[in-house]
Amino acid sequence: MDAPSSRRKEWAALLQSLNIDEREIQNRKEFLEFREEDEERLKEINNLAAAYAQEVIDAFYSHVMAFEETRAFFTDPKVLERVKNSQKQYFLRLTQGHYDEAYVENRLRVGAVHERISLPIKSYLGMYNFYLRAVGARIFERYKEAPEKALERFLSLMKLTFFDMGLAIETYIDSRERTIGQQQEAIKELSTPVLPFREGILILPIVGMIDSFRASQLTEQLLRAIRDNRAKVVVVDITGVPYVDSRVASHLVQTVEAARLMGSKVIISGVAPDIALTMVTLGIDLGRIETVGDMLSGVERAEQLSGYKVIRGPAGDEGEPDQA
Repeated sequence: MDAPSSRRKEWAALLQSLNIDEREIQNRKEFLEFREEDEERLKEINNLAAAYAQEVIDAFYSHVMAFEETRAFFTDPKVLERVKNSQKQYFLRLTQGHYDEAYVENRLRVGAVHERISLPIKSYLGMYNFYLRAVGARIFERYKEAPEKALERFLSLMKLTFFDMGLAIETYIDSRERTIGQQQEAIKELSTPVLPFREGILILPIVGMIDSFRASQLTEQLLRAIRDNRAKVVVVDITGVPYVDSRVASHLVQTVEAARLMGSKVIISGVAPDIALTMVTLGIDLGRIETVGDMLSGVERAEQLSGYKVIRGPAGDEGEPDQA
């Protein structure tokens, strides 16, 4: 697949992800009260925009380069020049009319590029602020004999600029949400590893805080591992869990019950005194849960339930585990 075709599919997917179609574009325009007369006013000042474009862009990037936070994004002179040319075309497009789906796609593309280089939203909005002030001054200068016309054209430009800003922010949000989703999937795989110990035995060591989201994912992972490994006993070690609230405690009980229905027994090891007290105080039903003090005891109990026995050899010889 060539790059242009790939890019077109990417932007089409973004439009679909944001639920932006012709009807949605029209709804947004109506909410901003951007009408046909606004489009005509902007087209009227297209020649003016072309005349002042380079001057405004140069002033714009002089302002950007005056601040360390934004200057850091444009340390390469070639990159700066390329971005300035792109920005000039971006601003000229504001006064060329035809604010349709192709226009929206172009605006989303610009927002995606800025998000990709991690330009803060506050800087992005600050750029719009500078542009509106710079262009506003030139519009009022051009129509100084008819200030009402200047105001009308400036307000039309402001409506379209806010239309663009909304699209850009949504692009930021969509990208961040997808990134967070990917991170959560990675955490799901890394934070609760289900480890095969011996045939029929799994160990699930949990480290760190458990919230409802993580507890739910833990259960899903464990049940899949029980099925895939045909496990009969699981040791869930919570030595590294600093705190368990009522929701998490209830979820642990539900996990034990779900595993039992799949033919597997769960042993909870490493229950700290304060966690034990919390579970008792909350009235959590522990009748169907087997608990032990530490992971080693949990493993030994799991081996007993699975029919394993360890034969101690001579000093220095760990011996070989046998299965009865």
